[in-house]
Amino acid sequence: MKRFSQLLVSAVFLAQSVMGFAAVKTKTVEYKKGKDGFEGVLVYPDNAKGKVPGILMIHNWMGVTDETKKQASRMAELGYAVFAADIYGKGIRPKTPEEAGKISGSYRTDRALFRERLKLGLDILRGQKEVDTNKVVAVGYCFGGAGVIELARSGADITGVVSFHGGLDSPTPADGKNIKARVLALHGADDPYVKPEDLAAFEKEMRDNKIDWQLYKYGNAVHSFTEMSAGTDPSKGAAYNAAADARSFETFKDFAKETL
Repeated sequence: MKRFSQLLVSAVFLAQSVMGFAAVKTKTVEYKKGKDGFEGVLVYPDNAKGKVPGILMIHNWMGVTDETKKQASRMAELGYAVFAADIYGKGIRPKTPEEAGKISGSYRTDRALFRERLKLGLDILRGQKEVDTNKVVAVGYCFGGAGVIELARSGADITGVVSFHGGLDSPTPADGKNIKARVLALHGADDPYVKPEDLAAFEKEMRDNKIDWQLYKYGNAVHSFTEMSAGTDPSKGAAYNAAADARSFETFKDFAKETL
């Protein structure tokens, strides 16, 4: 199984290099909301001619890190302008899981503030000269995966949202009526941090509000299956899974092509 996973990832990366995906440029974007300062990252194709579809990327519970930038570059190479928004604020970067849990938890319990920061990131993305503002998808990982669904529930005018191993609870299911975007949830089938009742509530919210939605479950995958920094021990509840990473990225690519 391990050998198969390694071959699968190698095949995906080889296919990407053969297809000649674009080189990318990266720039830091500082922005403010009142007295609060933020520092996000914009990654876009070096050879783009004119405006390109935009992706709003929401980080995991560790904030905007090298992992975030890697994922942003991965998507920018496909021809998208990716803005990795800073939900926490400039300089607020957790050093430990305990610190990350405390900071991210404050947004999970204050969904109004979470949505405000998410909308701010969307506004900054739309203000970038490289971005076609009529073609925007929001993508998030873990904490950010829950965030992009919250952004959709706020009624944001975007074409799609993609949640990679994100929280799928539905604290205000009535807000599902506000969703305008297509929804794609990429979920580890053995993720211990997403309770069965939360998954069921998410599915019910999507059905009740007649959302255009998809849910993919990846067998043998737990939380953080796209993140190499999570290690490879699934018994810890969060671990990288090469097969799920490669498969979910291919699913994202198909969704982005269809949606954008």
